[in-house]
Amino acid sequence: MEIKVVWVFNTSNSSFSGGIFEDFEVAEAWIKKNKLTGTLTKYPLNKGTLEWAIENDCVGIKPEKLKEKMKSPEFIGGFTSASMEHYHYEAGYRD
Repeated sequence: MEIKVVWVFNTSNSSFSGGIFEDFEVAEAWIKKNKLTGTLTKYPLNKGTLEWAIENDCVGIKPEKLKEKMKSPEFIGGFTSASMEHYHYEAGYRD
């Protein structure tokens, strides 16, 4: 079964996403057109990032520490993984 994904663009100085796209090329064209600086990251739909990372063995935390951290809503809600496909942009151009 193919997992549906979206591409999410974030700047480093905002807590909110600037755009969410189904298509990578559309996202990249928007970034370039607007000369944006930030990160475009591929996220699975209908799945939390931590759940995705556990399923793909990309958590990077020892199992006993992960078990403890998984009690924290802040940890679960704010989890990110450098293993997710992502690209950095500077003034609209990919680094």
